[in-house]
Amino acid sequence: MGKEKKGQSKKQQKRGGIDFKKIKRKVGRKLPPPKNATNTEIKSKAIILPEQSVVSEKAGLAVSKKGLTLKELLQQTSHHNAKVRKDALIGIRDIFLKYPTELKLHKLATVEKLRERISDDDKLVRETLFQLFKSVVLPSCKEDNQGPFISLMMAYIFNSMTHLAIDVRLMAFKFFDLVVQYYPSSFSFYAEKILQNYQDILQKSQFHLQDKGKLKGILAGLVHCLRLLPCNTRYADSSVEKEVPSHGILHALEPDLIEDSSGHSGIIEKLKDLLPILISCFQDFTLSNHTMPLADSQSFDCVLFILQSIDVVVKFFVCEMKKTENVPSLYERGPDADVLDKVLSPAIFKKLWEVFPLNPVHRNSDKDDDRFLMLNTIITEIFLRLNEWNFPPAVLLENFLGFIENSLVEKLSNCTQSVRVLREKHLLPLVPFIPKLIMQVSVDWRSRIIQAFTEVFKNSGPESSMKLACLSVLEDVLDPEKGWLYLVVGDPELLDYQLMWIRELPPLLVILGDKNPLCSKAVLHLLLVIGKAAKLSFSFSQEYDQMQYTLSDFYSTHLDDGSVCYGPFMKLTQDIQELSLCCLYYFSSLESMLLQSLVSCCLCQDLEPILLFRIIEVLHSVYKAGNISSADHMSFLITLLSRFRVSTEDCPLRHETISNRATFRSIARVVCSCLSQIGDNNLVLQMLEKIILDQMTLKLPLDNICACLRVLITLDSKPTRLSEQSIIKLSHVLPKYLINVASSVPHDDESRASVSINNSHYYLLPCFFLFDRSTTLLDLFLTSMRSLITDDSSLLLSPHHTASKISHSSRLNAIVTLLLLMHEDVKMQQILLPHKAHSESILEIVLKLPSEEINTAIEERHKVQSACDRLRAAINRIVD
Repeated sequence: MGKEKKGQSKKQQKRGGIDFKKIKRKVGRKLPPPKNATNTEIKSKAIILPEQSVVSEKAGLAVSKKGLTLKELLQQTSHHNAKVRKDALIGIRDIFLKYPTELKLHKLATVEKLRERISDDDKLVRETLFQLFKSVVLPSCKEDNQGPFISLMMAYIFNSMTHLAIDVRLMAFKFFDLVVQYYPSSFSFYAEKILQNYQDILQKSQFHLQDKGKLKGILAGLVHCLRLLPCNTRYADSSVEKEVPSHGILHALEPDLIEDSSGHSGIIEKLKDLLPILISCFQDFTLSNHTMPLADSQSFDCVLFILQSIDVVVKFFVCEMKKTENVPSLYERGPDADVLDKVLSPAIFKKLWEVFPLNPVHRNSDKDDDRFLMLNTIITEIFLRLNEWNFPPAVLLENFLGFIENSLVEKLSNCTQSVRVLREKHLLPLVPFIPKLIMQVSVDWRSRIIQAFTEVFKNSGPESSMKLACLSVLEDVLDPEKGWLYLVVGDPELLDYQLMWIRELPPLLVILGDKNPLCSKAVLHLLLVIGKAAKLSFSFSQEYDQMQYTLSDFYSTHLDDGSVCYGPFMKLTQDIQELSLCCLYYFSSLESMLLQSLVSCCLCQDLEPILLFRIIEVLHSVYKAGNISSADHMSFLITLLSRFRVSTEDCPLRHETISNRATFRSIARVVCSCLSQIGDNNLVLQMLEKIILDQMTLKLPLDNICACLRVLITLDSKPTRLSEQSIIKLSHVLPKYLINVASSVPHDDESRASVSINNSHYYLLPCFFLFDRSTTLLDLFLTSMRSLITDDSSLLLSPHHTASKISHSSRLNAIVTLLLLMHEDVKMQQILLPHKAHSESILEIVLKLPSEEINTAIEERHKVQSACDRLRAAINRIVD
C-alpha cells in the first residue's frame, strides 16, 4: 500500500505541471490580448444626405453671427451654463442691431423672456442683459406704448430687489433706474414700493463704507427717482449729474404746485422714514465736527448724492406745507399736515447743521476746495428752504450767512476763469434765496449780502448762468409790487444799489448781442419791470430815461462815414424784439437819438413788415402819451416815407408781386393816418410842407414822391392851403414826376397796358387832387409841359430805370400819354375844361415836332402820331 501511494503522488505532480505551464516572455515584446477579450472595434459606412434640412428651414430668417434665430437664442437664455446664456444675449443684440424690425415685431415676447435674467446668478449675464436693455431695447421702444412694457419689467425688478444675494438686489435698482430714465412716468405708479425698497437697502449698512461703488449706484438712482416727485418734476433729467441742474433754479422758491394732492399720504410716510436714514448715511462719512477725511471720488459722490436726496425730499415737504397753507379746506390739519410738521422739525436736521461747514482734514488742491464748496452749498440750500418754516437760532443763521457772503466774494475772486465758472455753477442754487434773505436779516447783514451779490452780478460773464440767475433776483428786488419801495424808504443804501443795478442793464444788453437770446430776453423783461416802477419812483424814472442813450446802440448805430451799423435788435427773435419795443412806452421823454436808431431799423430791408408797423404803432402811442415831441414824431414819419427804398425791377409799374411796393403803400397809408391825428391839419401842414417839398426836390424815386404827395393832400383842403412858394416848387417837381409815371406805361400789349394804367392811377391821383385844389398849380404845370416839349435837354428818369436818359421822341410820347391819361379821367375832364386851349396848343406842338426831326425813326413817329390822335379825340370830347 505504501508503494501505491508513492506512485500516485508522482502522477498528480506530473498532471499539475501541465495545467499551469509557465510561458516565458521576452523583454520588450507586446503581450498578446487575452483569449476572452471583447472586440470593441466598430465599423460603419458614411451616411450621405442630399442637403442639410436645418439650414434650409432658416433660409430668409434673421440669424446671429453663429447662425441662430431669435427663437433659439431666447431659449438659450435659460441654459444651465452661464456662458451660453451670456452668448445668447450677445447674439440677440447682434440680431436687433442688424435687423431692427425684429425687435418691433417681437418686443413683448422678447422682454417677457429676457426679464427672467434680471435675477440671474451670474454677474456677467446680468451686466450683459443691462447693456442690451440700455443700448438696444429701451431706445428702440421709447416711443411705443409704455403700459405693457413696464408691467412686464417691474414684476421681476421688484422680485430681484428682495433677492438674498446683495449683488442681485443692487443690480435690480440699476434696472429700475434705467426704466425710469426712459419712462419717467412709471415712477408715479410704483413710488411707495420703490421708496420702501430704497429704505430697506440703505438700512443694510454693512456695505456702506466697505463697498462705496455699490452705494454710489443706489444713491444715484434714488436721486433720479426723487426728482420725479411732484414739486420736483422740473429737475427731471435723463441722467443723474453731480451738480444741481440749471433748469428751474431761477425759481427755486416757487414750487410747482399741482392741483390735486390726493394719494400723497403714502409717499409722505415713506419719505418721512427715508429722511433719517439718509441723514444717518451722511453721518457715517463724517469723522468729527466740521471735518471729513480727504475723500476719494466714490466717497465724494456718495456724500453728494445723499445731500441731493435730502434736498429734494425737503423741497417736496416744503411744497406740501405751502399747499396746506394756500388751500386749508382740502387739508383741515389732517394727518398729512401733522406728519409734515414733524418732518420739518429742527431736531431732525440737527446732525446736519452740526457739521456745517464741512472742511477737509488735509487740503491738497483747489479740487478739494471745489468739492467741499459743492457739499456746503447743498447743505446751505437745505437750510434756506427750511428757514421759511423754522426760525433757527441767530448763531446758526449767521453761520450760514457768513458762508454765503464768503462764497460769493472770496471763492469767486482771485481765481482763473475756468475755476470761476465751475464755482459759479456750484453756488448757483443759492442766488434765488437772496431776495427773501434781504427782507429777513438785520440791516448790517442786508448790506453785506447785497454787496456780495452786486460783486457777483457785475463780475459774472454776460452769457453765464450766474448772470441769468442774478437777473431773476433783480426782477424781485426792483419790482415795486413786491414791497421793495417800503425797504428803500428805511434804507437809502438799498436805493443806491438799485440804481447801480439799473445802470448795468443797457450795456449788458448790447454786449450780449444775439449770442444768448435767453439772457437778452431776461434783461428786457427786467427793463420792462423797471419802466413800470418808474411811474412810482422819481429816482427810477430819471435813471430809466438816462438809459436810452446806451439803449439806442441796441437798435442801430450811425457811423462817422454815414453808414449804419445795425444792433442786436435786428437779429433777435420776434418775441424779444416785441419786448424791447414795449420798453419804449415808459420813457418820459423819448430822445431824437433813439428815434434815429429806430428809423434806421425801419429802413432796413431785413426787418419784417409786421415789426415795422409795430414800431410805428408804439411810437405813435408814445407820442399820444406826450412822451415824444411833435417835431421829432413828424420827423420820424417823414424820414420813413422819403428814405424807404422800394425794391423794383426795370419797369416799376408792371411787377407788383415781386417788390415790397405793397408794404410801402401800407406804410404811407399808416403815416398819413398818424399825421392826421396829431392835431389841426392846417397847422401840421404849415410845419411839414417845406420839409416835404425839400425832400421831393432831391429826385426821389416815384414811390417816395407819391407818398409825400399823399401826405400833402391828406393835410391840405380845397381850396389849397399851400403857400405860393410851395406851389412853385410843386410846379417844377410834378412835370418830371408825371412824365416818369407815363413813361412806365407800356403800349405793346393791350392787356398789360390796362393793368399798368390802373396801377399808374395810384401815382396820378394825388396830382389830380392838387390840380383840383389849385388852378394856379395846374396852369404852371401845363406851362412847364410846353417848355419841356421844346427843350432839347434830356430829362432824367427815376433811379429805378435802367436807361439814364429819355430820348426826345420818348419824352414826347410820354407827355402825350400823360395828357391822355388826364383827359380820360372823368373828374379831370371837368378840371381841364378851362384849360382846353393849353391842351390843344401842346397837341399842335407835339404834332409839328416829329415831322421836323430828321433822325426820328418811323416807328417812333407812328407811336407819337397814334397817341396824338387819341389825345385829340379826348380833347374834342370835352364840351364847354
